[in-house]
Order: sequence, then C-alpha cells, then structure tokens
Amino acid sequence: MEGSRRLRGHSIGVFSEGIGLVLFRWSTLLTAVENEWGGHESRVKADQLASDILSWFTQSKEPLYIDDLEDILDQGMLSLNVEVEDGSIEEVAEKLMVMHEEFLEDNFSSFENLRKANLEHAARPPVPQIVNDDEDDTDEDVGNDENMIVDDNSSNMNPETSTSVANTNSVNRSVNGPLPKVSGEADDGWVVVSNRRNKGRKN
Repeated sequence: MEGSRRLRGHSIGVFSEGIGLVLFRWSTLLTAVENEWGGHESRVKADQLASDILSWFTQSKEPLYIDDLEDILDQGMLSLNVEVEDGSIEEVAEKLMVMHEEFLEDNFSSFENLRKANLEHAARPPVPQIVNDDEDDTDEDVGNDENMIVDDNSSNMNPETSTSVANTNSVNRSVNGPLPKVSGEADDGWVVVSNRRNKGRKN
C-alpha cells in the first residue's frame, strides 16, 4: 500500500467505530475483558488497543503490512495477560485490513454489515438460562480450575456479540498471574487455555 493513501476527515471517525465493531466481536478479547484478566483496567486496555490500531492506520508514514498489525494485536492481548495461538489474531487483522482498503475506496459495505448485525443483536430480548444445582456446582468447579477450558468457537470471531462489553466478575485473576493461552483443539473438540507461554502462532 502506498504511504500517501490514508483516510481523511469523517472517514477516520467512522473507521474508528468499525475497529471497535471488529474488536468487540472477538470472543477472546471479550472474555479477557469480562473476566478482568488484565486487572480492573482491562476495558481501558482494550480501548487503548483500538486507539493504537487507529493510530497505526492513520498516522504511520510507512506502508501498512498485516504482520505489523498482527504484532499490535498480539501486544494488546499480552497487556491483558492473554497469549493467543488459535489463529484469531490473523483473522481479526485480515478483517481490519480489508475494511481499511474498502474505506479508501469509499466502500463502507463491511462496516454497514457489522453495524447492522450489532444493532440486530442488541434489539433481541435476552434468553433466560435455567440450570439445576448440579450444573451450577460444575460451573463453579470449572471456573476455579487453574486451566481455563473454552469451546473451540469461543476464540474466533463471534457474530452474535455486541460491541458493549459487560464488566463481570465471573473469574478473578491476578494481574501478575500466569498468562492464559488460547491454543489449538484438543481431542474432544475443545480449546484449552493453558498457562505456559509457548508462542508458535506464526509459521
């Protein structure tokens, strides 16, 4: 991409909204914020990640390469004490790069689709969840386990997720504690979030 091709004026504000729509449909990021894996300021750190991405797209004087964007996303997740190795960083980076290219061509179709999907989801009534006591006990045991286990779809882009991130206290983790890590599928079809750092997401 040529360094002179940059967003201008109103497009920057709209693109900033688009970045938020993409990021807060990313289940791994949402989980980290909701569970405060990065401490009480986890939401602030997520917002800072969005700001860093916008600055990279709009202020960088060098050509924009997707590898650099992936590094920004990776560092943002590390600030939340999460190491991601499930390929979702590459997926998010690609979505952002594609949307940016579309904005440069005055094409806002991807952005409008994201906004529409978000509004439709926000308009849906909440679905009550009924669980028995045994299931409650099981959930508590899983939540207190040192190794978090999440469904294999939870680390990918979630089309049903709102841009509004609720601050819950379902999991309390120390800011200085071990990093949860989203890795590949286990034999039973789940994705194991382990604590040991073993980076290998790039070939």
